[in-house]
Formats: sequence, C-alpha cells, structure tokens
Amino acid sequence: MNFVIPSFTPAVPEMVLLALISTILIADTFWAKRFQFATYYATQISLVVVGFLIISSFATVPVITFDGSFVRDSFGDVLKLFVLAVSFGVFFFGREYLVQHKFFSGEFFVLGLFSVLGMFVMISAHNMITMYLGLEIMSLAIYAMVAMRKESAGAVEAGLKYFVLGALATGMLLYGFSMIYGATGSITFPEIADIIASGKADTVVLSFGVVFVVIGLAFKLGAVPFHMWVPDVYHGSPTAVTLFLATAPKIAAFAMLYRLLAEAMPDLLKDWQSLIIMLSVLSLIVGAFVAIVQDNLKRMLAYSGIGHMGFLLLGVIAATPDGYASAMFYVVIYAITGVAGFGVIATLSRTGKEFDLISDFKGLNARNPWLALMILMIMFSMAGVPPFIGFWAKLLVVEEIIQAGFLWLAVLAVIAAVISAFYYLKVIKAMYFDTPEDASKLEPANSRLTIGVSSIAILLLVLGLLPGTMIDVFFNSLNVVS
Repeated sequence: MNFVIPSFTPAVPEMVLLALISTILIADTFWAKRFQFATYYATQISLVVVGFLIISSFATVPVITFDGSFVRDSFGDVLKLFVLAVSFGVFFFGREYLVQHKFFSGEFFVLGLFSVLGMFVMISAHNMITMYLGLEIMSLAIYAMVAMRKESAGAVEAGLKYFVLGALATGMLLYGFSMIYGATGSITFPEIADIIASGKADTVVLSFGVVFVVIGLAFKLGAVPFHMWVPDVYHGSPTAVTLFLATAPKIAAFAMLYRLLAEAMPDLLKDWQSLIIMLSVLSLIVGAFVAIVQDNLKRMLAYSGIGHMGFLLLGVIAATPDGYASAMFYVVIYAITGVAGFGVIATLSRTGKEFDLISDFKGLNARNPWLALMILMIMFSMAGVPPFIGFWAKLLVVEEIIQAGFLWLAVLAVIAAVISAFYYLKVIKAMYFDTPEDASKLEPANSRLTIGVSSIAILLLVLGLLPGTMIDVFFNSLNVVS
C-alpha cells in the first residue's frame, strides 16, 4: 500500500547531495590550485555520506511525495546505493587517469556528481515530468564530461555526436510522453496505468506513444538499432569518462525502463513486449559478432555492452516481478564488471599511452602475472563463465525468459553468449600466449590501482561462489514494490 504524504523526508538524500555538489562547486574555485585532490576527496566523501543517509532511512514501504511526482521505495534505494558504489569506483580509477594524462580538473568530479543526482531523480521519478528532469540533469552533465578534453579532436567529436543523437532521442521520448498524456490525460505513472486498465484511453495514440518511448529508452541503453553512438563515444571519450558513461547511467536507464513500462503501462504489455524482443534479438546478434573484429579494447567492450543490454532486456520481456528482478540484478552486475573492465585500461594508461589496444596486452602475464590473473577473472565474469557472478546474472535472465515461454529467445541468448566468449578469450590469449613487444616489468602508475582492480576481480569471484544473498536483495526489493 502506498502512502501519499506532503513531506521532504523521502528526498533527503537528493537534497543533501545537491547541497554537497553546490558546496564543492564553489569550493573548487578556491582550493583547486593549492590542494589539487581536495575536490576528489570531497566527492568521495559526499558519495559515502549520501549512501549512509539512504541506508539509515532505507524504504521498506513505498512513500510518495511532492504531489505524486517522487517515490521512495526499496527498488529505488537499492539501485541508488549501487549507483553510489559504482560512481565511487569510477572516480577512484578516473583520478589517476586524469593525472597521468595531464588534464586533472575538479570539473570532472562535479559533473559526475551532478550526473549522479540526475540518476537519483530518474530512479525515484513517479511521473513523466520528473523522469524527464532527471534524464536531462544526467545527460547534460555527461555531454560536458565527454567533450571536456578540448585539445582532443576525438573527444570533441564524440561529445558532439553524443549530444546531437542524445537530443534526437530525448525528442523522441518527449513526443512519446506527449502522446501518452494526450491519450490518458495524466502524467503520473499509477494514474496512467489505471486509465489504460479501465479502457478509457485512446489505444491508437497510446500505441504510437509506446513506440516513441521505447525508441528513447533503447537509445539510453545503447540497444540495436539505436546503438550507433556507443562505440564511437566510448572510443573517443577519455577513458575516465568512458568508465563513467558505460556503468552507472545504465542502472538509471534500467530504472527508467521499469518505471515507464512495468509501472505505467503494464496493460500495454503486448505492444511494448514485441518491440523489446526485437531490440533484444538485434542487440544479442550485433554484440556477439561485431565485437569479434575489434582490435581496440574500448570499442570491443562497447559492442560487448550492447550484447549485455540484449541480455538485460530478456528479463524485461518476461514481464514478471522475478523477470524484472533478474534484469535489475543483471544491470548492476554489468555495471560493477564494467568498472573493472574499463578500470583496467585506466590502471595501465600512461602519459601519452592509452593502453586500450588488445595488442597492448601481449605477454602481460610475463610482465605482471598478478594483474594478468585479475584481468582474466574480469573477462571470465563478463563472458559468463562459472563460478563468477556474471554466470549467475546470465542464468537468471535466461531462466526467466524460459518460464515466460520464450524458449527460442533463450536458445539465441545462449548461442550469443558462447560466441561472445571468443572476443574475451582474445584478450586472455594475448596476455598468456603472445610475445610482448616490451618485456620489461609493467606496473600501474599507482599501487592503489592494482588494489582497486584486484578488489573488484576477487569480489566477482566471491559473489559468484556465494550469490544467494545478493540475488535475494534484488528479488525482495521488487517483491516489496509489486
């Protein structure tokens, strides 16, 4: 049962985060030259403080405030905590990368925090206007982050491409919102669901609205055929920005997908399910085959991410509480693994050397056996090899799609996973079987980076060996909501 109360309390984490961002933004102008890393430390402390606030007031029942525009529930709190954890890892790896490539600036961290705030608003949005506001706060900050390295032609091009295509996708999404509002007369998700269920809505206009909304969602997830920006933006952006773009925003995009489709339009399942099936099938195929021919690790991970979005959508297609929970689990595991995958590139980067080609990893086992072992574990988790947690993520969504009666889709997903394993094995083969061009010892610029990569890699193994507790967190959070 939902309780509607006129209270600021449910939004305290967002308000505190905004206050901290504003403080850091002003303070950065004073301390940036005297204390180079002050903004970084303030950013990380802010993430910890907000995380503590969420945990200390964790929502056990859904609470709605701000005249029905904002909801605080266990689904949102769980996703927000993982957004904070993933962002903490991103800033950890990003700091050293920015130092090595000589464009360290407080703007990266402030923009990152603004983007996190946008994700929070998206996750807790209870109507279409709030959803749009959160999306724009997140997106505008990321557009600036992508192009922040002004002397890099690749970064500027990536920023322009992402901005233009992102604006087009947002326009599609807003057009879909306007059609849904026109057909139902409401912008609030539960009211939209009730009007559709009563049969009072214009079904023709609704069908067109669903199409445009799904197009906007597909762009934000990077699903085929709205994926054209993903490899180019990932490749052109500084690795620290790619690391952020490829991880935390995916969690927020899933929340948007869930709020719009599962909460606002559950009775239009037949309309949007067929669209999601097409997106999933195309994403699985493109992600499996196109990544094979890539020689740049960032582009390979971009195409593999497209394939992962295809797996994520399997849980949405199932359209059951357990199906949504499996998709929720998948996107979080993908984000955590993505931090490790792109974090490896940031860890090994040097001034004037990106270390983002697969050939750069030749003979890494001879140059740094421990780091090679950690990268092997990360690649295995991405490929879904047991006993790593990536295996359980894939298994759960496949189980749910089978129970929903889409056996053929489950078979396609398994085949795609087997094919995808090939390009992950390319990296492992380069590390263990190829002869390095430079046989000297290879160490990260900072030993903390080795600890960071190792911690995430070992976490992926431990979670894979003991997956029950983490899986229960996601399934219980959706059961509370439903």
